[in-house]
Amino acid sequence: MRDLLTLPKTHLHVHLESTLRRETLQEIATTHGIELPDSLTSDGASFQGFRAFADANSHIRDCLRIPADFRRMAREFCADEAAQGTRYAEIRFTAAAHGERLGDLAMPLTAVLEGLDEGQAEHGIEVEIILDHSRRRSVERAQRTLELARRFPGRVIGLDMAGEESYSLAPFAQVIAEARDAGLHLVHHAGESCGPPSVREALTLGLTERLGHGFRVLEDRELAAEVADRGIPLEVCPSSNVTLGLVPDLPSHPLPELLAAGLVVTLNTDVPNFTGVTLTEEFQRVRDTFGLTDPQLADLARDAADASFAPPETKAELHRGIDAWLAAPPVTAMR
Repeated sequence: MRDLLTLPKTHLHVHLESTLRRETLQEIATTHGIELPDSLTSDGASFQGFRAFADANSHIRDCLRIPADFRRMAREFCADEAAQGTRYAEIRFTAAAHGERLGDLAMPLTAVLEGLDEGQAEHGIEVEIILDHSRRRSVERAQRTLELARRFPGRVIGLDMAGEESYSLAPFAQVIAEARDAGLHLVHHAGESCGPPSVREALTLGLTERLGHGFRVLEDRELAAEVADRGIPLEVCPSSNVTLGLVPDLPSHPLPELLAAGLVVTLNTDVPNFTGVTLTEEFQRVRDTFGLTDPQLADLARDAADASFAPPETKAELHRGIDAWLAAPPVTAMR
């Protein structure tokens, strides 16, 4: 088996606020006089459903208060991902919510972009931003999210309706249409906390190009076949699904069934500071749990590269690296 750390990886579903290093979070919290709950300071976080996770995650967001916090988070993300063999990433960032909270709509996004510029230059990784919006929140905030995306053309590549999927996308139909007309990619959460109806809505009302999570699409075999036929990629995050209480344990995850159904599957971490799992470790876990071979793992990496919104030259470079990884002889040591 080959060393997964050296496999050139593409990371398509990860929330920037949920990548903060634990020591960084503690330092920022201390600076701002914030006491963190036990769920953010102890190992082995687990939640009974999405709402419990979201409540805990709100404490992380509250710690981010000044431009230096956002710049550091973005810069360290680049360093950490590059160290895991990630060559290209698309991050979710809830910019408008932070901007409203802090009284300066553009400041958090501007600071994150500055941090990404520094981190990419230093570590040789490519990172793009998709702005997300909780569908529990107002249409007005979604419009402000779109406004931010338009203010940073070429730096923000997409829009994601995230959060609790029990809230319909219908109120945001106009925002979604405007985003599409503005040339933004559409990539919505669906098929995570809710089942096939959320996937169907993402495909129709949401015009989604990928499914954020999407692992519950198999609950409707006809819909799953349609998604497979259309080649709509899934951003699958097994460890996150377990941590959030959506799947009882990793062996119960439907990843093998998704692959067997001919669906385009990409592997991601979603909220690594809660799961404690890097992207390399996510690959290692599915190798160990489901017995995936190196060619199968390489296919996951290729599918992620192809599903990304990276430029053609970046995709070609990723493919060359993956081919070289698979052509190299196996090693004894595994990561």
